Amino acid sequence: MLSNELKEKLRALRLSSWIETWEQNMRMAAENNISLESLMVMMIDQEVARKQDNALRRRIAKAKIEDEWRIETYPFNRQPKLDRRKIMVAYDSMDYIHTQRNIVWMGPTGCGKTGLATAFLMQALDRGFSGQMVGFAQLINELFQSAADHTERKTLRPYIRCDCLVIDELGYTEVESAQVGLLFELLQRRHRKACTLITTNLGFKEWGSFLKNDHLTAALVDRLTENCDVFNMSGCKSLRRSPRNV
Repeated sequence: MLSNELKEKLRALRLSSWIETWEQNMRMAAENNISLESLMVMMIDQEVARKQDNALRRRIAKAKIEDEWRIETYPFNRQPKLDRRKIMVAYDSMDYIHTQRNIVWMGPTGCGKTGLATAFLMQALDRGFSGQMVGFAQLINELFQSAADHTERKTLRPYIRCDCLVIDELGYTEVESAQVGLLFELLQRRHRKACTLITTNLGFKEWGSFLKNDHLTAALVDRLTENCDVFNMSGCKSLRRSPRNV
């Protein structure tokens, strides 16, 4: 039985979980004749696993992911025109993280671009990297507001610093020149220092239709694609009419 004094010491060491599992672990050790050393190793392993899981949940929460898609349950069978092998090579190698390689998924609404980008981001978070996910419309709104109240550096900082940034559904919002400049600065600051994953329903040649600045659009696309994998999903069908197994 744990004494109150020992409980307080465990709390001081931030080992409150040991208080909850102490009796169970002691009973199991006695019943299975587990040595003191083995018992301590087991309890330390439990604590490490718990802290790692808590840290992962914090990274996921900070990344602002709405649906936690996983590559293991992505419905590749419903997208036969998708180059699964190429996607899995990029995923398994983790070059997007290790070599700060960008990825762009292009295709119609609902074909699963966001699911794939999220699965790549989730893998990065699982491995201990930081990440952020933001819709393009939201990002543009934040950039607009930051330009209005002169907080550009503060607004860009979390997007610049994270290891893996997902910009989702690029192309649905028209952008003013000031915002295009900030978007270019964001990608410029991340260039070869961190990966950026983008989903879009438009090809690169069409980006000028919403960015409204030919010079900066060309510079932005050039910077983005210098070290980049592009997955064309234009022939893929929508996944939204049927429930997904995720």
